Amino acid sequence: MQYILYNPLANNSTGEKATHDYLEGKLTGETEYKDITKLDVKEFLGSLTADDRVILSGGDGTINNFVNDIDGIEPPCDIDYIPTGNGNDFMHDVGMDGDFIRLNKYIENLPTVTVNGMTKKFINGIGFGIDGYCCEEGDRQKKISTKKVNYTSIAINGLLFKFKPRSATVTIDGQELSYKKVWIAASMKGRYYGGGMMIAPGQDRSNAEGTVTLVVWHTTGRLGTLIRFPKVFKGEHVKYTKLIKFVTGKDITVKFNLPTALQIDGETVLNVTEYTVHA
Repeated sequence: MQYILYNPLANNSTGEKATHDYLEGKLTGETEYKDITKLDVKEFLGSLTADDRVILSGGDGTINNFVNDIDGIEPPCDIDYIPTGNGNDFMHDVGMDGDFIRLNKYIENLPTVTVNGMTKKFINGIGFGIDGYCCEEGDRQKKISTKKVNYTSIAINGLLFKFKPRSATVTIDGQELSYKKVWIAASMKGRYYGGGMMIAPGQDRSNAEGTVTLVVWHTTGRLGTLIRFPKVFKGEHVKYTKLIKFVTGKDITVKFNLPTALQIDGETVLNVTEYTVHA
């Protein structure tokens, strides 16, 4: 039996239609659609066998919720994924092999982030700084308007006027580093976040050591940051070696001197001064 678990809230609340449109003509055999927001996912997976198949449909947030909902159990069958969200950074990172991405190997041994008293697994990365600010402002705009959020406009406005860079203390596998005028302090399992920005070009989510990459963008002023920021989309910001630090590790703690929003696979957490990642 095939079960399609779709997120109706994905893709600006068009997730159900996007799922049907994507799968049209791609499936054979007995199939059942289920709204994942109304499902006890762990209990549901426990009722399946190796002969079943699950197709998860949604964006990065949908994958994040799925892996946290099933924490503690190993899926008994194949879990495939179709990207029907807005950013689809996971898909950008691993690529498509035909119409589906086999999830099983990618959701094993995921890193965790602890922030504001909660601990969660993540599939792509943690954004802290201007990236978290953009998610916070995007969420605010969604509450007051049905228009599609323009994150590029939010980022430009934040870089020029709204977001104040922080001072940060970073501890990576026991080594402590300090930075001033920090715009970004992201910890990445994959290469992409923010809807296609290659923030950590050298990160391999399948590396044998299981490490993640910390990216710290610091020192630059508002205009200098804005001028360089577009380079992130193609990973070309790696050339700014004096301004952007890339460090790999397994245990990372980032502390800001002022609270700011943080994003976990695109989901916003407000009023954060510190987070810790364990890979």
